Amino acid sequence: MTSTPGSDGPTAATTPPPSEPRPGRDTGSGPEPVRTPGHDVGHDGDRVHAPGSRTSGPRTSGSRSSGSRTPGRVLRFSRAERFVHRATAGLTLLCVVTAAFLYVPGLAQLVGRRHLVVTVHEWSGLLIPVPLLAGLVSRALRADLSRLNRFGPHDRQWLRAALRRDRRYASRPAGKFNAGQKLYAGWIAGAVLVMLGTGLAMWFTGLAPLVVRTGATFVHDWLALAVGVVIAGHMAKALADPEARRGMRTGSVERLWARREHPLWRDSEE
Repeated sequence: MTSTPGSDGPTAATTPPPSEPRPGRDTGSGPEPVRTPGHDVGHDGDRVHAPGSRTSGPRTSGSRSSGSRTPGRVLRFSRAERFVHRATAGLTLLCVVTAAFLYVPGLAQLVGRRHLVVTVHEWSGLLIPVPLLAGLVSRALRADLSRLNRFGPHDRQWLRAALRRDRRYASRPAGKFNAGQKLYAGWIAGAVLVMLGTGLAMWFTGLAPLVVRTGATFVHDWLALAVGVVIAGHMAKALADPEARRGMRTGSVERLWARREHPLWRDSEE
């Protein structure tokens, strides 16, 4: 207690009382974290994004970045390879659809200009090899063609497991392409060559005698049916594997998918 001249009596000391901690905060938690516009900070120090901000959390391995720069994704197909696949698939489907309108009676009745359908069928069939031949300038495509042309012991093991219906991943070792994909690529390449040869014999009647053209027509028709069935199976397998479709569409696949489905490919790349 002190008094000052002219005062009515003693007054209290002017020393301010100690500051009390704010409710709900721990005095030993250190300095208050700095807040930035559009963000909040949790009790553990991690930044929590506001609902209206563009980033709602840390980036994961499944982000939509292209190529192998994205964490958790690896490059599987180059841009040239994807172009060759799409162009070849488009020409093949056009050829198959026009063939169906030419040979299936129920569909043939729906077409008024049959000569136009025949012309589209002939030229789409002739152009099927062109995208692959043009894509040979790509080193990545040539490397994948070399992989498809090799059949090793692990491919025979994969086929034996497939025949036994053994779906364990350990029983089906595969490189960048498994044995089923290699067989499909080889079969469809040979079928396209046979279809081109028999189709030319049917188109240009002066190239061969009647007996040869009759045999060419027989082979062409039945092989076309087999090609349609095999392509349908190829599309069914693709529809059953979304990550494989994403790899052909964007060029990259999940690293975990690559290690599970094609372990020998990832081991050779790393």
